[in-house]
Amino acid sequence: MRHLVRARDAVDARYCEQLTVDDLAEAARMSRAHFSREFRRAFGESPHSYLLTRRLERAAALLRTTDRSILDVCLSVGLSSVGSFTSSFRRAFGVPPAAYRMAARPTPGVEAIPQCLVRSQGRPAPAK
Repeated sequence: MRHLVRARDAVDARYCEQLTVDDLAEAARMSRAHFSREFRRAFGESPHSYLLTRRLERAAALLRTTDRSILDVCLSVGLSSVGSFTSSFRRAFGVPPAAYRMAARPTPGVEAIPQCLVRSQGRPAPAK
């Protein structure tokens, strides 16, 4: 199990690189077929699916928090085709990336509360 966690951690840390299942199997010190079977058994999805999910989650965060172009977001998370990125994103989030970005933007005329203020107000009062 430790070897599989090592491979999963490699995906989490290096999702933007051109990782292959062979790279992950090597990190886990297993053959490709055995690695794929054991990864699916341990984590409930294939290594490729896990990698794509991490990339799409990071892309969603970039779409919410930056004004980077869809192409730039796509490339920065390790994907190379905007068409397949859009299709995968729609499958995962129910809307294409541009619509996701528009829905995530704050309502015009409503000021966003700075995160530092949100964090400070959410902290418990110091003990006296």
